[in-house]
Amino acid sequence: MSDDNGNVLTGITPGSITRIHLVGVAGTGMGSFAGMLKAAGYEVTGSDEQVYPPMSDMLAAWGVGVMTPYAPANLDAAQPDLVIIGNVIRRVNPEATAVRERGIPHMSFPAAFGSLVLADKHSVVIAGTHGKTTTSAIMAHVLVSAGTDPSFLVGGVTLNYAGNFRNGNGKYVVVEGDEYDTAYFDKGPKFLHYRARTAMLTSVEFDHADIYRDMAHYESAYDKFAASLPADGFLAVAASYPNAVAIARRSSKAYVATYAAHGTADYTTQNLRFGPEGARFTIVEPRGVAGEFLLPMSGHHNVENAMGVYAIARQLGLSADQIREGFASFTGVKRRQEIRGEPAGVLVIDDFAHHPTAVRETITAIRLRYPDRRLWAIFEPRSNTSRRNIHQTEYTHAFEGAALATIRVPEPHDKVPISEQLDIAAVVQSLNDQGIVADASPDVDVLVKRVLAGARAGDVLLVMSNGAFGGFIPSLLTGLQSRA
Repeated sequence: MSDDNGNVLTGITPGSITRIHLVGVAGTGMGSFAGMLKAAGYEVTGSDEQVYPPMSDMLAAWGVGVMTPYAPANLDAAQPDLVIIGNVIRRVNPEATAVRERGIPHMSFPAAFGSLVLADKHSVVIAGTHGKTTTSAIMAHVLVSAGTDPSFLVGGVTLNYAGNFRNGNGKYVVVEGDEYDTAYFDKGPKFLHYRARTAMLTSVEFDHADIYRDMAHYESAYDKFAASLPADGFLAVAASYPNAVAIARRSSKAYVATYAAHGTADYTTQNLRFGPEGARFTIVEPRGVAGEFLLPMSGHHNVENAMGVYAIARQLGLSADQIREGFASFTGVKRRQEIRGEPAGVLVIDDFAHHPTAVRETITAIRLRYPDRRLWAIFEPRSNTSRRNIHQTEYTHAFEGAALATIRVPEPHDKVPISEQLDIAAVVQSLNDQGIVADASPDVDVLVKRVLAGARAGDVLLVMSNGAFGGFIPSLLTGLQSRA
């Protein structure tokens, strides 16, 4: 028997499963889920084409056995009751083919998470184009800090917990709700499997051009997500995105509340200011004024996302003081404005930004936190969408606030035709015309040498990429350390 999405579930109930095998285990989400399942008491194995640190080290530490490469023989060794198929796996994958041929029960990662983790739990889902990982981490930490003992699974390493997941005994489960497709046999968005009862919609801007035709198609996924909440549910939505508010109000049966970093909303701030310690602000909510809060982060977008967390936390019964304590003790997420070092007086910050809005907001946030230091923005447009010209104009305006900009010319991608590629030369020319000293190269070593040659004590180097950037940051740090 299979469900409407192609998950083959014959004879499967959570109590009947002891051995689980994950195909595509080295991905961030799949690897973390493997660790979560192992910690929950299942016997867990996985397979992948290649496994590198840090995920290989993390899987080993969690006790998850990993087999390479993909092969039917891996199933003989694993003897699984259930196979979980990652969304990077194609139908022709030899191991996935063997799973089907042998009739082994299998599910997608989101469907398995919904069935094995969220059953009888209160699911808190953080969705939206931007800010999901950091916001999910703040939400989870506030609930932990308040003593509710939640579980969570997020897409980045939380610095408070040194990991992507937590298995708690409380009723709440916080999960980052991704709008990307689920598996080769289920092309619907992942977040529809997460049984949201309480949710946040941080933003809706066009993304994932490889699977969504246009903005209307992209927004339709969020319509389905909003409609999936129960009538007694709660949906917090960012007032700064009118289309997100419209989606929430037209599609959701749940109660909808708006939030904002400034301006009119159900939950908003007063006296917002930024400094080296982060953001300080007063919260105004439907119950009145809640007093002053400290969030050890910078940027209006992070304050806005924290306001959504506040709205949800109040709805779940937390006091303003409990949330205040959670905000103040939040230490962040790796690769989200993460300070990597300050050798020779040059501050190096690592961030995951790749959409032009994220690039713009991150630069603004770092400018607010370090207003007296020269900012050099270094960017790799790596994702399928960021390397396309659909955001050509937006990128020319995304670097405002930086004194210098260095951009990596992306390598050719078989899914991005030449006619649709981002014109890096035109972006660089436009930035120079604006007075931002800009350059570009496809060669990471060339970029490292340029930055090392131009960086001086007191500079802030903001490196933005949703990938490894060819080892740019380690090479940069090594070069800067040689000056010290």
